[in-house]
Amino acid sequence: LTDIWGIRPANQAMAQRVADQGYAVLMPNIFYRTDPLPVMPPGEPDINDPAVLRRLSHLLAAVNAGQMRRDGAAYAEFLLALPQVEGRRIAVVGYCFAGQFALRAAAAAPQMVAAAASFHGGHLVTDAPDSPHSELPRVTAELYFGHAMEDQSMPPAAIEKLDDALKGWGGIWQSEVYEGRHGWSVPGRPVYDEAQSERHFAKLFDLLKRNLG
Repeated sequence: LTDIWGIRPANQAMAQRVADQGYAVLMPNIFYRTDPLPVMPPGEPDINDPAVLRRLSHLLAAVNAGQMRRDGAAYAEFLLALPQVEGRRIAVVGYCFAGQFALRAAAAAPQMVAAAASFHGGHLVTDAPDSPHSELPRVTAELYFGHAMEDQSMPPAAIEKLDDALKGWGGIWQSEVYEGRHGWSVPGRPVYDEAQSERHFAKLFDLLKRNLG
């Protein structure tokens, strides 16, 4: 599940690395209800541009918690029904905005989701009644959270609160903080950190191997 910038060549190359390990990979346009691809113009958007900020605000509001649950379960069911896909369970991986999407998908389809990962996921803990971390009681998947050291959308206090919730949850989980700024995993972005991105792939492949074989 892509970050807020949507599907683009950098994401597709990341998905290909997972596919090269022998896994079937589904990368949906998570903004399909409101926005056809591409959801952002080619190139690196200038986040100081008022037009880009308006676009980001629109995309942030384009998929709500209920839609993430329904779509996550539908994506899992679709993928598992493909004739070329073996096994009965999948893993869900979300980046930035979609970190919460991965968690909500795991909660919505526990019988189908064996593992879920969030990399520099934002707003995983909020004061809202439907905060992403409130989904934990319905999750049976192994969870992995790879945070960013510098991230206004997931500051240290929020990470601590998430870790406390995970400790009380009782499932299998890991939560780590990576050096760098929000968005460090995606090549081509100004905040991209190759060393941290390679670390994230190693952690992801370990997670997949443990849960999917």
